[in-house]
Parts: sequence; structure tokens; C-alpha cells
Amino acid sequence: MAIFLQEAGLLHKSLLYATDINPEVVKKAASGVIPMINMNQNADNYLHAGGMKTLAEYYTTTNDHAIFNVALKNRIVFSTHNLVSESSFNQFQLILCRNVLIYFEITLQAKVLALFHESLDQLGYLALGSKESLKRTSHVSRYKHVSKEKIWRKLN
Repeated sequence: MAIFLQEAGLLHKSLLYATDINPEVVKKAASGVIPMINMNQNADNYLHAGGMKTLAEYYTTTNDHAIFNVALKNRIVFSTHNLVSESSFNQFQLILCRNVLIYFEITLQAKVLALFHESLDQLGYLALGSKESLKRTSHVSRYKHVSKEKIWRKLN
């Protein structure tokens, strides 16, 4: 996300929050170090998503790892957060929640979706994973489906 915002000339105006319940996952993400074995797939995904350059322009390599440019990480806050037991901590214009809800039963899904709704600005966007949807939830009337890619826009 930081790369796309950089390419759009918006990273300097943005603040991204990257959260997970697991502190080790957060620590690993904050390091900006990714095994090179994953980079071919990541580069393909980047181009498929509309990347304007090559992904390699955003990292350096050392041995068998890619190290992302520090300038990208400067606009990201890495933090632990429990979607089930913690409340909202900001008003967001976009929430990306990719394939997390599938691990929750219906009651917990509803609780997390309520948190997302509370956390989104008016007309904010919610992007869900490929196996997730709002269609069979009580929240569907609060959003408009705007993309086949599971992107929903909060209604006024």
C-alpha cells in the first residue's frame, strides 16, 4: 500500500496502520525484510495490481532477503491489535482486512464488522479477502459493493 501511495504522490500525506494480534508478525513486518524466495510472486502481484515501475526499485537485496526502503516504512505505524477485544483507535478512509474473518464464527464476525464500521470515515472503504463478504451479514445495508475485488464503500 505504501508503494502505491508513493506512486500516486500521496504517501507524504498518508499514515498507514499495519496491525496483527501476534507481536512476532508485527515485528517481522516492521523490519521490512522479506525472503527473496517470495519476491517473484510479490513482483507479479505488484504489476498485476497496476504498479508503475518494477518492485525491485523499492528494495535492496542482501544474501537471500529483500530489504524495503526505509522511506516507505516511515509512514507506517506497526502495532498489535486484537480485533475481537479492542476498540477502534482511529477514523480510517480505508480498511484492508484480508482473509481474517473466515477464521471467526458468525458472532465474532459481526463484532469485528461493527468495529470496522465504527472505525471507517463516512464514505470510507472496506476491502475484504477473496473468501469474505458482507452479503449475508446485517451490515450489508450499510455499504455499497463497488468492486468485484470485495471492496465496499460505507454509505452516508
